[in-house]
Amino acid sequence: MQKWEYKLIVSNANEETSLREYLQKQLLIPKHLIFSLRTNERVLVNDKYLPMNFAIKNGDEIHLTFVEDDFSLPVQNLIPDDSIKPDILYEDDDLLVVNKPRGFKTHPNQPGENNTLLNFCEAYLNHANQHAFMIHRLDQFTSGAIIVGKNPAVVPILVRLIKDKTIHRNYLAWTDGIFNTPTGTIDKAIGFDPDDKRKRKIDGIKPLQAKTDYLVKSTTKEHSLVELSLHTGRTHQLRVHLASISHPIVGDPLYNHNSDSDEMLLHSWKLTLIRPYHMDQIEIESPLPDSFQKFM
Repeated sequence: MQKWEYKLIVSNANEETSLREYLQKQLLIPKHLIFSLRTNERVLVNDKYLPMNFAIKNGDEIHLTFVEDDFSLPVQNLIPDDSIKPDILYEDDDLLVVNKPRGFKTHPNQPGENNTLLNFCEAYLNHANQHAFMIHRLDQFTSGAIIVGKNPAVVPILVRLIKDKTIHRNYLAWTDGIFNTPTGTIDKAIGFDPDDKRKRKIDGIKPLQAKTDYLVKSTTKEHSLVELSLHTGRTHQLRVHLASISHPIVGDPLYNHNSDSDEMLLHSWKLTLIRPYHMDQIEIESPLPDSFQKFM
């Protein structure tokens, strides 16, 4: 049975922090995994098993051991596809940050499907007896930095960090038109489009609150290069929000019908990564694709 181990030195703990509080609040380990660690005595403090309410202090060593039985999906059912080698921007024992090319889906949607980013990562990781785990996604026609897990122990933590916006993502996009103000916020709810199941719509069916910040970085006679930051993570949020203020993304096949490009110019540019268990911060930047450079 495969296992995953972490030896960590306690930091940022106050005098009254219990082992349980540290695991749950500092390391963001879900309660069901903490229960498994406690029940099977696979959490040690300074090489000893101690109760979960035991007070720990800075400098203590915590040793965690996870096993396959702790997870409902210890391996995701992905077909390895080595037709394309992933462009790795960052890698450690727990995760990859991959530069996703435009035109490829993040993950398969049907049994037996391949030729997606996760299939390429699965083939890459299989050489080291590891597997790819989906953490978040990018639209098929969006390029740039995306996180891929390498073991099930990091998946819930990374998903939580993205949901809480602790892991922060900044995008770049070329849009139609010139903005009236160099910075702004688009705060409009997004729901389903009743006329097209592929699309989303401002105040559509079952709308959810959505908020995007923008910063104009450059302009031409007819277009603007904008940096985009998400407060929420709705499907097609950037594309729908920009189209709603009459600045659709260049090349967007769904929301821009009069585009000057056959490629959608939306790129996941900068990623502020928090590494699970270590909880330190790394800044990762994805180089702009050629289509962005040519449009400049």
